[in-house]
Amino acid sequence: MADIFTLTSPLLVQYPDGEKRLVADKFHHPQGMVYTEPYWLESELPAAYLLAGEISGEGPWKINNVIVRLLSCGDIDFKMQWAEWEQYLYGCPEDSPYFDDALKQSVISKMSFLG
Repeated sequence: MADIFTLTSPLLVQYPDGEKRLVADKFHHPQGMVYTEPYWLESELPAAYLLAGEISGEGPWKINNVIVRLLSCGDIDFKMQWAEWEQYLYGCPEDSPYFDDALKQSVISKMSFLG
């Protein structure tokens, strides 16, 4: 099984109602997985979401009724968003919080996720 947490390829979360969100980062959580959208540290409202449940599959992955998958060739808008995100990160200084895994995990661990 491909480990979703070590994967560096861009991912997309697809909810049962058809809503899709680009994944900038992902973290282990006692209830499942937390993922963030690009620019999540700059957002007024934290752009971090808990997907509660067991992670199954080898890619695509499923967490309850939510699918997490790699971006595909048909995801043009999301691929453009990913390219913009990568360009943003490329311009960030080396000491940016986006490159500090321990700091990001600390921020996530302090968040409260309501079910």
